[in-house]
Amino acid sequence: MRTTRYVTGTSLVVGALAVTVVALMYPVMSAVNGGVLGASSVSAQTTATQYGPLTDLDRSFVVKVRLAGLWEFPAGQMAQQKGTTQAVKTAGQHLIDGHTNLDTTARKIAPLLGITLPNEPTPQQQGFLATFSADSGATFDQDFANILRLQHGKVFSLVSQVRATTQNTLVRQLADQANTTVLDHMTVLEETGLVNFNQIAIDTTASPTNTAAQVAPTPSPGSPTVIVTPSPTFSLPPAASSPETSQ
Repeated sequence: MRTTRYVTGTSLVVGALAVTVVALMYPVMSAVNGGVLGASSVSAQTTATQYGPLTDLDRSFVVKVRLAGLWEFPAGQMAQQKGTTQAVKTAGQHLIDGHTNLDTTARKIAPLLGITLPNEPTPQQQGFLATFSADSGATFDQDFANILRLQHGKVFSLVSQVRATTQNTLVRQLADQANTTVLDHMTVLEETGLVNFNQIAIDTTASPTNTAAQVAPTPSPGSPTVIVTPSPTFSLPPAASSPETSQ
C-alpha cells in the first residue's frame, strides 16, 4: 500500500514538473517562432537614428505635416482674398502663419531622419483647393470653414497619437508644435460661426471612400523642394482678384 502511494505521489510530481517545463518553454518557443519574426517585422518598420527610433507612424506624421502645408497654406491665401467676413480672413491668416512655421520644421528634420517629402498635395487635397477656387461669396466661406475644420479634427487625433507614442525627439518636437498649431486653427475656424458640427461628427467617423486619393505623388529625384512661404506668384482666377491686384 505504501509502495502504491509512493508511486502515485511520484507520478504526480513528475507530471507537475513536466507541465511546468512546458509552461516555461512556451514563451521561449513563442519568441523563436513568433517573437523573433515579430521583431524582424518591427525592425523592418523601425529605423534607428541618433534622435531615437523612427517608426512608420513617425514617418507618416512628418509627411502629413508637409502635405497639410502644401494645401492649407494656399487655402489660407484664398481666404485672405475671397473671404467675405473678417473672421474668415483671420482664419486664413492663421493658416498661413501656422503652416509657414510647421513646414519649415518638417523640411528641417526630414533629411536628418531620411524622410522624402512630397512637393504636391494629395489628389483629395487638390480637390479641396479646386472647390475653394471655384467658390465665391458665402459659399466659399462655408466650404472653407467646414472642409478645413473637418480635416483639422482628423489630424488632431493623429498628432495626439504620435506625441503619446514616439520615441524620436525630433518627431516629438514637431508633434508639440503641430498640436499647438492645429488646435489654434480649429479654434479660429470655429470662431467663423460657420462650422456645422453635426455634419462634422458624421463625416469624421465615415470611412474613406478612395484611399488612393489620399496619397501624394512622389517627387522626382533631384527636383527642387517646394517651400511653403508667402509668394507674390500666387494668384486666383481674374474674377476673384482684389482691386489692388488687378491694377
